Amino acid sequence: MKRREIPLFPLNAVLFPGSTLGLRIFEARYLDMVRECARGEGVFGVCLIMEGQEAGEPALPAAVGTLARIVDFDTLPDGLLGISVTGGTRFRVQKSRIRGNGLVVGDVRYWPDEPGVAVPVEFSLLPAILERLAEQAGLSWRNGPREYYEDASWVGFRLAELLPLGDAERQHLLEMTDPLERLGALRDAMPRFQKA
Repeated sequence: MKRREIPLFPLNAVLFPGSTLGLRIFEARYLDMVRECARGEGVFGVCLIMEGQEAGEPALPAAVGTLARIVDFDTLPDGLLGISVTGGTRFRVQKSRIRGNGLVVGDVRYWPDEPGVAVPVEFSLLPAILERLAEQAGLSWRNGPREYYEDASWVGFRLAELLPLGDAERQHLLEMTDPLERLGALRDAMPRFQKA
């Protein structure tokens, strides 16, 4: 597993591999981070906040996060910088430190990508539910290649992103390393979302 130091962006959100996320950047430490990313590889780590807040004092990030690649910049109506990121490889923070400007940086170890595993027949309802959710939300990837809907990792990450789950539950799904175990947890959660 590859290891390196990256800036960390603790959020009250979980970024999954393959997901997109829009961020408002206004604190000096994160403006510095975006400038640094623009000069380099354009990546930083997104981690769920375990303690603290998104703004103000540096927050304590979860030990497992997702590499975020900046794919677009924008000036928002309120004049703030907006960035769009795409989730990539997951990582585990080995150790972290806080720079003088308050930016948290972590020595991280990248996780290998999950092996391609087809959605087994016992989970065949999950891709159909995902298609319906994507259609209702008008998501750009909803009409993607059919093979996406047959990949257990992709289906699991997209459902974990779209279902109304709590942050701790999303983090647990992110940390799972077996795509079939993730699908099992999502299938078991489905009765909570059925209308009475």
